[in-house]
Amino acid sequence: MDRIYSAQRHIYDLTRKYYLFGRDALIDELDLRRGDTVLEIGCGTGRNLIRAARAWPQGRFYGLDISEAMLTTARARTASAGLSDRITLAQGDAARFDAASLFGLPRFDRVVFSYTLSMIPPWRDALAQGLAVTAPAGRMAVVDFDTQHDWPALWRRPFLAWLKRFEVTPRHTLREELTRLAQCHGRHSQTETLWKGYACKALVR
Repeated sequence: MDRIYSAQRHIYDLTRKYYLFGRDALIDELDLRRGDTVLEIGCGTGRNLIRAARAWPQGRFYGLDISEAMLTTARARTASAGLSDRITLAQGDAARFDAASLFGLPRFDRVVFSYTLSMIPPWRDALAQGLAVTAPAGRMAVVDFDTQHDWPALWRRPFLAWLKRFEVTPRHTLREELTRLAQCHGRHSQTETLWKGYACKALVR
């Protein structure tokens, strides 16, 4: 990840706003009460955490990323926004991290994956880990690329090829895995297809 983003991190947010759709809706739907905690797994530059902290001043926010280069940018932007006291950042592997050691918390009221599962090779393990650190009454929210199934081939093939250049792979069985995990943990999963299969949005309660 550092190899990919050591240079891109400087223009990441400027370019991604044109095709990472659904992130702001996910943040708007966090529905936090005073003292609620939010963990973003794969927080990147901290863009989502900063926006969420501003939208939900009653919450406490935590971010995990495997890329130290991205975290360098996230720390600088968090400090510049005056939110270092409400956003805590740590480096770790999404598929196997110790939340209590990194953040001093074993569980979170909201756990968020925003366009990260498509970049994590052991994405099923990351989902399982995310649900494991979701509080019993909490929720895990996901938004990520879908398979573009309802888009014409003239769009779908070059777009998917372009994503692959950045080691991004939409997960064809994301819905099935969410359903399986939810059932195993006595929870309910709800998925939504956005923009004719451009993206997938999901919630595990």
